[in-house]
Amino acid sequence: MTASRSRGGPASWPVRQLPRPMIVVLVAVVTGAAALVVTGAVLLPADRSTGAAALGALGLVALGVLHTELATGIERVRRRVAHASYFDLSSVWTFAGALLLPPALAGLVVVGIYGHLWWRVWRPAGAALYRHVYTTGTVVLAAYAAATLAAPERLTVASGAGEGSMAAGFGALLLAMLVYVLVNQTLVALALSLTTGRRFAWRGVLGDWDDHVLEGATLCLAVLAALAAMRQPLLVLLVLPPLLVLHRAVLIRQLEERANTDAKTGLLTAAAWRGRAHRALARTRRQQGAVAVLILDLDHFKSVNDGYGHLAGDEVLAAVAGALSAQVRDVDPVGRFGGEEFVVLLAELPGGPPGRELAHAAAERIRSTVRGLAVHIDAPGGPLTITDLSVSVGVAVSGPDGDSLDELMQVADYALYAAKRAGRNRVRLGRRAVTEPGPEA
Repeated sequence: MTASRSRGGPASWPVRQLPRPMIVVLVAVVTGAAALVVTGAVLLPADRSTGAAALGALGLVALGVLHTELATGIERVRRRVAHASYFDLSSVWTFAGALLLPPALAGLVVVGIYGHLWWRVWRPAGAALYRHVYTTGTVVLAAYAAATLAAPERLTVASGAGEGSMAAGFGALLLAMLVYVLVNQTLVALALSLTTGRRFAWRGVLGDWDDHVLEGATLCLAVLAALAAMRQPLLVLLVLPPLLVLHRAVLIRQLEERANTDAKTGLLTAAAWRGRAHRALARTRRQQGAVAVLILDLDHFKSVNDGYGHLAGDEVLAAVAGALSAQVRDVDPVGRFGGEEFVVLLAELPGGPPGRELAHAAAERIRSTVRGLAVHIDAPGGPLTITDLSVSVGVAVSGPDGDSLDELMQVADYALYAAKRAGRNRVRLGRRAVTEPGPEA
């Protein structure tokens, strides 16, 4: 393993470290959101209806601020423990603004609420400013799109207070909800894809089922808040108690997820990985397919800790973990097995030789990716880059190498040490790897 040092400066700022395509998307989203809000605000007519809408926007911002203040403690914990798809419960107020207000004012509601969120929640949690600015821009665009679709008169129809079809009004509300979620989550998924190098996938946009239950409940509260604001504004305050209950319920779920996550790498813990792997194996058996277990060991990792310190070693572990996750599918659980060892289960493979070929190709792809890693570290003596990393990989495929998870892990472990005996930075597959000759490392 080798390292090189570089000087700090503007080039080392977090936003400058983003891939160029992500910087382009960041600038486009923020600039586009700002242009829409400013242009729309300038074009608003100077009449009584605009004044009333502006007062409504101020009221929603005030409610958003009150909501944040009541839930600040919970939100700060959520921000620290959240590591997966994150839906913001502030959409109660931002989506209500999209239903009630002209698009430009709905965008200003987002800016006001998210500005306060930055000051009270994100900034104390140490979040990067550019991420919050990007998130604000995505929500502004989502609110703008929803506000354009769901004009206030549509909400009046849906409430039964005006003429027309209630079914049409209800359909407009559902469409506005769908557009709000899709615009926001598509832009977030695009950012994740560009910054992590993972292929854009609709699964990343759709998120987990629990996330969507939460988002659906939040948007339903937003609709009720908007209807209450039209009939009796003081009734909107009744939205706050169930909203705070949602905060606590989500916090409990995220704490459970955090308990299953390795703190240094963001991967599953060994126990959590075994649980996911058992479920994936049972599912694959029902589908009459195969799975593969990969056990990986980072070669000569002790020299990183000895040469650059344990904090640098942690950065290397995190970089390798990111490379592993980027090279497998969302259905393939990845865990930290202990120390510098990692474990992957490749699920839903075809049986027979095709499955073995896919498992071997995945292992080689991971090995090659780790070999090309360059880990940038802020060390006390100045920034440095660690390269020349490598992993040894042992692979076991269900069927020829065993049927139970324990059998597969045992065979993969033997194959791993066969790879090490052969000189490291190698992949060895199945039971035959144990008897393959090779020089001692």
